[in-house]
Amino acid sequence: MNALTLPTRRDESWRYSDLQSVERVWADLDPAQTLHVPADSHERLRVDALPESGILRYDVTVEANARFDLHCLLMDRDYGRVEIAVKLGDGAHFELGGAILAKGSQVLEIVTDVEHVEPNGTSNQTVRSVLADKSTGSFLGKIGVARDAQRTDAAQSVKSMLLDRGATANAVPQLEIFADDVKCAHGATVGELDRQALFYMATRGLPPEVARGLMLQAFIADAFIGIDDDAAREALEGKARDGLENLR
Repeated sequence: MNALTLPTRRDESWRYSDLQSVERVWADLDPAQTLHVPADSHERLRVDALPESGILRYDVTVEANARFDLHCLLMDRDYGRVEIAVKLGDGAHFELGGAILAKGSQVLEIVTDVEHVEPNGTSNQTVRSVLADKSTGSFLGKIGVARDAQRTDAAQSVKSMLLDRGATANAVPQLEIFADDVKCAHGATVGELDRQALFYMATRGLPPEVARGLMLQAFIADAFIGIDDDAAREALEGKARDGLENLR
């Protein structure tokens, strides 16, 4: 992304952004953080706070048989964006778990560009959003598979829960595949809390607010299930629970 050129609606990855907020911080925007994951290693990054600009960007190279995990929680910002570009080597893996909790007129988004440039790479992206009032939550995810990247296995799962009819969820998967021996899958759903499930829990004696809270917690927990450190997972889930409380 060229830091000298302010994005417009014609830029696909900025289509749903709050461009007025972007314009205010664009001149002072920090460059993307460059990360390199050496071969046969496993590195993890967890994000639960954004810089003053609200925009956090990463440019990551994952070498052969290495793994990079990014888990992020976006909330409590009028505008916030996590953007990551990843290049995967032979047998490398990228794992994304992202959660968006928005209310009021907040605009929060996760944008990914995953390039499988060598064979045997895998990637899995799981994003869950809970949106209240007139907020907007967006996921724009591009997966590219180069001609030589045979036996690639890439997946995206994007689900959004709307708590109010004025909320908006955007999910834009994009596949660009030049190899023929690949598995690439994506799924996106937008819905409301299951009324039958809420009724069932009420018949078992759970107050409506408790039942609602438990269902939302279970929904968001999907984004963090890939964290292999129990303490880190519980910390992120705890912050997400606090965020969900603020959406009520």
